[in-house]
Amino acid sequence: MQLKDHVFLITGGGSGLGEASARIIHENGGKTVIVDLDESKGHAVAEELDGQFVQANVCDEEDVKRAVRTAIDSYGGLHGAINCAGIGDSKRVVSKKGPFPLELFTKVVQVNLIGTFNVLRLAAEAMSLGEPNEEGERGIIINTASVAAFEGQIGQAAYSASKAGIVGMTLPIARELAGFGIRVMTIAPGLFETPLLGQVPEELRIALGKQIPFPSRLGKPNEFAMLAKSIIENPMLNGETIRLDGAIRMSPR
Repeated sequence: MQLKDHVFLITGGGSGLGEASARIIHENGGKTVIVDLDESKGHAVAEELDGQFVQANVCDEEDVKRAVRTAIDSYGGLHGAINCAGIGDSKRVVSKKGPFPLELFTKVVQVNLIGTFNVLRLAAEAMSLGEPNEEGERGIIINTASVAAFEGQIGQAAYSASKAGIVGMTLPIARELAGFGIRVMTIAPGLFETPLLGQVPEELRIALGKQIPFPSRLGKPNEFAMLAKSIIENPMLNGETIRLDGAIRMSPR
């Protein structure tokens, strides 16, 4: 599938990996619907890219339905969804303050895993009603996991579980949606320059980057977007999780 003249819904599109993905789609002639909780950031990106903005919680069914309807009403259809919305939190299962708060574990899984599935299922339904291209393809869904899905560190029980769930559902959903001509892929980034890491002191960010074999620096959001573009354009990429991590393998802590 080419990006030109196709419509893509991007969650977390107001910053970081989502914003970079929206920009590369726009640069290649695609249409964007930016979905974000942050109205000011999301609206600013959408306005700059001549796209649409929908303030939405990915865990809310009606919010996401509204975002999908915006894509269809504004551009006549939906061809792709890139799930970048997510949260991270680190706490030990047992600490001096007591056990891991169950409500926090539930929240992380709710946003990262269930929110991703909520967007995926509603976007896939809309795509299934569209006209296929010459290869029978109707749509592409790209989810965002993390290397923590494979090498979660101490304190990442909730985050790792949520991202591992995204990896785990990629293949069975790809197999199911193949009948509609919809592909499903997942990217598992390593250490990237995102708003989450932006809160970390500069010296620590440099130290984290040096842990990466090559290139020995934090990944750039545009590098995530470059891979998303390649996935969209290559019809044989389906049902797989691709690590984007500079060969890093995370230590226990």
